[in-house]
Amino acid sequence: MDSVIEIQRQTHEEIERYERALYIILSRPANVHQTRLQNEHKSAQILDRISSRITTLNTLYRDQDARKTELDAISAPSQPGDLSEFYARLGKIQEHHNKYPDAGADGFELEVASFLEEFNPEDYDEEIEYEDPVANMFSGEEVYGKYLDLYSNHTVYNNLKNVGKRIGYLQYLDLLMLAEKGPVHAELSKDTRFSRDYELYIGALNSYLTSFMRRTQPLVDIDSKQVADVEEFGKLWEAGEVEDWTEAPRAQPSENGEGIWCTACQKMYSKQTVYDAHLTSKKHIKATSKQASTDQPPANPNGPPSSATPSASTASNKDKHRTVALLTHLVTALLKDLIPVLADTKSNVERRFSLTAKEREQEILEAQKPPAPPPVTAPGEGGAEEEEEEERIYNPLKLPMGWDGKPIPYWLYKLHGLGVEYRCEICSDHVYMGRKNFERHFQESRHAFGMRALGLPNTKHFHEITKIEDAMALAERLKREGRHEIFEQETMEELEDEEGNVYNRKTYDDLKKQGLI
Repeated sequence: MDSVIEIQRQTHEEIERYERALYIILSRPANVHQTRLQNEHKSAQILDRISSRITTLNTLYRDQDARKTELDAISAPSQPGDLSEFYARLGKIQEHHNKYPDAGADGFELEVASFLEEFNPEDYDEEIEYEDPVANMFSGEEVYGKYLDLYSNHTVYNNLKNVGKRIGYLQYLDLLMLAEKGPVHAELSKDTRFSRDYELYIGALNSYLTSFMRRTQPLVDIDSKQVADVEEFGKLWEAGEVEDWTEAPRAQPSENGEGIWCTACQKMYSKQTVYDAHLTSKKHIKATSKQASTDQPPANPNGPPSSATPSASTASNKDKHRTVALLTHLVTALLKDLIPVLADTKSNVERRFSLTAKEREQEILEAQKPPAPPPVTAPGEGGAEEEEEEERIYNPLKLPMGWDGKPIPYWLYKLHGLGVEYRCEICSDHVYMGRKNFERHFQESRHAFGMRALGLPNTKHFHEITKIEDAMALAERLKREGRHEIFEQETMEELEDEEGNVYNRKTYDDLKKQGLI
């Protein structure tokens, strides 16, 4: 039997070592997103180990009988010179070391060292691929947790019944960003939200967003936040403040199958569609308000007597969709916390639309490279240099930084007009500081993507045009003047093959389809 007191002492020591390792990890500079996320995951694992050891320690301290028995066994023996207990414990120790002769003296030290180990590209062979356990948690589209991967959810959303016109991925992200103003997917009809497909869709979306939050924010207690959101929803549901989740009661046909009886209008309707159409009429609304003021509505003379009260049926219809309403509430709460990530995801998708296939492949290869380690400075020099740098960088006017990492002179700031804002509506209302940056952006990918989205060529005729309305008006005017050549991109754009032959766009595409180039 192991010593209870020794186990308590060892547990206290392990907790202190974990706390020291946690301090070292959190005090490391995290200038890169990958490094910060790796440190947070290591810190979360250390916190889990500390929590489990604290639970074990609390259990041991509560067991007073075992502790008292241990103290009695190691206290002074009843007879002088009785060392039987000592030799019994010594025999157990010798037996353990004989059974495990190659066991290390301190295996716990290796576990702590694995947490404190930092990746250094110089220590690894280039032919051996380094596996990052944190990177394996994310897909290629998520880019180490920077963006969301909602393509599968977007596909399921477009396949919902009665969803209307299929929307693109960017429009789907805009719909999710509306969760900041109200419940998510409030644009869908009741028939769609009450369907089984929507319940599966919103459940899968909730599972993905919860998993993404756990992977990108390992130090945040997601479970406590979800419990609080569930309690908040329960209060709102009981108070009747959760709207648009009550299914309107459907009229039942009469026993003889002649039609559907409306108790408010005292009239029989032959089909369900005719009955549904008359529900919005003024006569029915007036009859319903008059019926509500009476105690007992008239019964259907041709139908069976009603056994359930209207309030009971309404309550059952409401509770029927409680699960879907709860999932929608949880997804809305998660999306509110992920609004910045959704905005970055949308910007990344727009940027990738303007890249070529070669540029995308190059970007993927660069993302797979491990981040370079931070520069190591001597213990005495590091603190002094940081203090000098903090004292040197003083920027009260918020001037832009130069090539040397210092604010540029104020006269240069005024000379280039960097304090003047130029807004371009074609670039999604992006603001460019300074005339030089504004003129340069007309040939950049952001402006070219905006012009391509409008169906216009990014030529010199549209230079200095920043308003969408002005660009469309100029295009119409050029068409009226007979300037069709600016729109003939197939004959204007020239492409070169591998042998150096130059073709226009139309000829190049035709030859490429035929396999001649």
